Amino acid sequence: MRPTPADPVAWNAYLAEGNATQARKRVSADVLLRDPSGRVLLVKPTYKPGWDLPGGMAEANEPPHEAATRELKEELGLAVALHDVLIVDWVAPHGPWDDQIAFIFDGGTLNEAQAADIRPHDEELSEVAFLSADRAGELLRSRLHDRFQTAIQALTDGRPRYLHDTRPIW
Repeated sequence: MRPTPADPVAWNAYLAEGNATQARKRVSADVLLRDPSGRVLLVKPTYKPGWDLPGGMAEANEPPHEAATRELKEELGLAVALHDVLIVDWVAPHGPWDDQIAFIFDGGTLNEAQAADIRPHDEELSEVAFLSADRAGELLRSRLHDRFQTAIQALTDGRPRYLHDTRPIW
């Protein structure tokens, strides 16, 4: 017999059992940061090839915006108030990875002092660079390149985008 909300302990146990069988999503949270010249910040991770946007993976039950701000603090020593969501992208399973939800947030424009002081703060990054959007796009691997280009469009027109594996569906 199915428990009812009238018995809170049994009801919560019933809900927890259902929750345990539902899918879990990996969540990434990246940030589009600019310097006063309008160049975008890229970081070079030590644990994978190529360049990336600053940010990273959310921890269990961590909201995406908090993951983004935590990663900026850990990896760059930077405290930034995020502005808007630019991208929400459902990423299909690929290679050894299950599907994922990828966010890109607008981190705004850093002031001159912040931009000049940007450097890796932990062993996960080897380099940082402010680059033109065109040059940054050239350095990003294809999946992130497409998401990045759409984030630039969203930043320009002020309209966030929902993507299906890097492609707009509307």
